[in-house]
Amino acid sequence: MTGRRWPGRDRGSFTAELAAGLPALILLLLAGLTAVAAVTTKGQCVDAAREGALAGSRGDGAAAAAARMAPPGAEVEIDRGEDAVTAVVRAPVRVLGAHLPAITVTGRAVAAREPDLAGGGTS
Repeated sequence: MTGRRWPGRDRGSFTAELAAGLPALILLLLAGLTAVAAVTTKGQCVDAAREGALAGSRGDGAAAAAARMAPPGAEVEIDRGEDAVTAVVRAPVRVLGAHLPAITVTGRAVAAREPDLAGGGTS
């Protein structure tokens, strides 16, 4: 005897499976989009920190150079040491689709001071 399916026995099962699986699919999509936004913002922070550190090593305005390239809402921190300039750029990344706290990504760069600036200009 063959297992014959009677019409109407599993009626609506696709709708139930879709209703159960769709929230999980949307959650995965939002997590993926948030990850892409975080990686993109991280790259912008690293570029801005590198630009700020290089400008500071030449004696130019490090904070202004980093702020020009930083993503919106970023904080720029410059530390001028004796031999090197360190730039740190922090930026928030909003989690898509939720009112959760923002993720903070950080970019850091260090550049050695130019020789005439490191020694105080003595020759």
